Amino acid sequence: MSGGEGPAGADAGTGADARPAAGAGAAGRAAGSWLLDEALTATIRRTGASAGGFHLWDGPERGLLALVVLCGVPAEVAWPWHRIPVAASTPVSDAVREDRLVWIGSQEDLAHDYPQAAVSLPYEFCLAAAPLRGRRGAHGALFLLWPAGHARTASARERHHVTSAARRIARMLDEAGGTPEVPDRPRVIPVAPPRTYGSRPAQAAADWAERLPEGAVALDLEGRITFVNGTAADLLGRTSGRLLGTWPWQSLPWLDAPLVEDRYRSAVLSREPVEFTALRPPDIPLRFQLYPDSSGISVRVTRPARHVETVRSGPPAGGSVPYTGRIHQLLHLAAAMTETVTVRDVVELVAHQVLPAFGADALVLSAADAGRLKITGYHGYDPATIERLDGLPLGTGLTPAGQVLADGVPAFFGDPAAMSRAHPGASRISGKQAWAFLPLTISGRPVGCCILSYERPHDFTADERAVLTSLAGLIAQALDRARLHDAVHDLAHGLQQALLPHTLPTVPGLRAAARYLPAGHGMDIGGDFYDVIPLDSTTVAAVIGDVQGHNVAAAALMGQVRTAIRAAAGAPPGAVLARTGRLLAGLDTELLVSCLYVHIDLASRCATLASAGHPPPLVHAPGTRPRRVDLDPCPLLGIGADTPCPVTRLELAPGTLLTLYTDGLVEKPTVAGVDAERGTDDLAAVLAENDGADLDDLIEALLHGTGAASVHADDIALLLLRL
Repeated sequence: MSGGEGPAGADAGTGADARPAAGAGAAGRAAGSWLLDEALTATIRRTGASAGGFHLWDGPERGLLALVVLCGVPAEVAWPWHRIPVAASTPVSDAVREDRLVWIGSQEDLAHDYPQAAVSLPYEFCLAAAPLRGRRGAHGALFLLWPAGHARTASARERHHVTSAARRIARMLDEAGGTPEVPDRPRVIPVAPPRTYGSRPAQAAADWAERLPEGAVALDLEGRITFVNGTAADLLGRTSGRLLGTWPWQSLPWLDAPLVEDRYRSAVLSREPVEFTALRPPDIPLRFQLYPDSSGISVRVTRPARHVETVRSGPPAGGSVPYTGRIHQLLHLAAAMTETVTVRDVVELVAHQVLPAFGADALVLSAADAGRLKITGYHGYDPATIERLDGLPLGTGLTPAGQVLADGVPAFFGDPAAMSRAHPGASRISGKQAWAFLPLTISGRPVGCCILSYERPHDFTADERAVLTSLAGLIAQALDRARLHDAVHDLAHGLQQALLPHTLPTVPGLRAAARYLPAGHGMDIGGDFYDVIPLDSTTVAAVIGDVQGHNVAAAALMGQVRTAIRAAAGAPPGAVLARTGRLLAGLDTELLVSCLYVHIDLASRCATLASAGHPPPLVHAPGTRPRRVDLDPCPLLGIGADTPCPVTRLELAPGTLLTLYTDGLVEKPTVAGVDAERGTDDLAAVLAENDGADLDDLIEALLHGTGAASVHADDIALLLLRL
């Protein structure tokens, strides 16, 4: 029913007691972990949820969200969400990326909005995910599950409870000094302390169960048998001593069937009774009825009164995860592969999801390139080893990679002796103890090779080999697609860099710094631009703009607009935008452009601004609060080319900072749409907190403080000017 030696079994020591023991990992000893656990269980009880947990940022790059604490379901059931790329399409990552409460009211809603998650979790439940937004941005996300039968729409009270709980947990993380160290596996804690009974009531309950004319079995949420009465032992054909503490699939191999696994998962997640009939060898049908709650599952075992369709066992159990668990893993990984975009995405997916799924410790992913195996990514190897392996000929005999790729047949080596018999020097290269070499081919064409390796000898079971072989085909498709994407991206990136200033000019009396970030999706190319144009010894022009779109056409038009503005610079700001608008009209393009042009007279410390539908800049004079500049904009360039453009004058004290930006920096997705004003307020708050900071440091603070450094759906251009 649940793999004892797989993800669930690995957490066997955590489910019974959430208190960190002496010698536990750093995350278990971290200050405040107890408070976080208690906050989670209190939230589950207050909201009436059946389970929950929260994800936190994994590592300094903030590309992954890791499941830190889990309550109410076994870790094996939640395996697909142990590590989630923040750019992926999941309720948790959307809650963090879009800074909003995500509510999934049914399996139908899950399948519609998040088909990948629905493939790996095809059960009825409700889900809510809320960002853990702290003082410096989101720490991660809280998620809660409700059993089947819950209303599909969240009430206002429920939404308030969930968002309030997320704010409380975020404050606790702020007070603890930020995100704690993330463990390799989540802590699994109970919703409530186990029930306690005196010795006499417990004995009376056992006597009562023994007198029942039907079998009674108790499972914990991990699927282990914690109680079995005599009738159940007789029906199952095992003594209670051989059943207690085991997983049913382990002690009763005839229960290792996909339907049994599916019914168990359904009971755990939906919290609704389920039943199935299995055939005990040689031909004895047994009916199992599962009754779940927050502490475990009660199982009735009876002989059916009439013939019903029965479950027959699948392939023999073995390996670290049961066969049925492998099916769920393969479905999840297949769906996840469809969302990888770059080669790095493929490497991270294999490293963070495939390796834990198969108990491997390291990987090398290589691609066939000009007759050689070029390593595109690795995990768990030291750089010196990778340097020796990188660039080996496709026909190399040093490792099995060349032969595997030539034959298209995977190779499995369970220990160094097996490897040495075929390739004497291979085992000494890395010091690993077991390997799986998977050829990556598409329609007979070699794409590369994926090597999974283990720190200890490993017995590759038949089902494990079959799933890994199937997985290699998925990795090959994803890697080939990602390499093509990266090639196109490199070309587009080169075009983008050629069109933007390589450096900003040095202007006496003015300091400037800028940053461009491409959109977080698509070709990583867009139409945002900036420029600083010296006009004479005391005047300078600054411009920032945004061409509609994130493609080569937008970038090409951006280059034309930037050139036109440079040609017109020096004229009054309104005239510069008017001339550029007329040029744009003559290009016969459907793309629109927003633009802000600033003429700065350094001698008189005066700035004249004109805006064509662009977000207003922020001005921050020493000793004052940052504020928006009140502009009267003209239409976007490309609309109404003959419309006059009003100008605005500003007096600038020494040390004044002008912050020019595109809308990708400040637009925040909300339930109702996009809230740019809220994002601008956040930007002003970060400026106030970093008053007087170096401009390059200030740019980093602005990007991280607004969350744009980790997640942004639109291009971002940012230009800072300080007198």
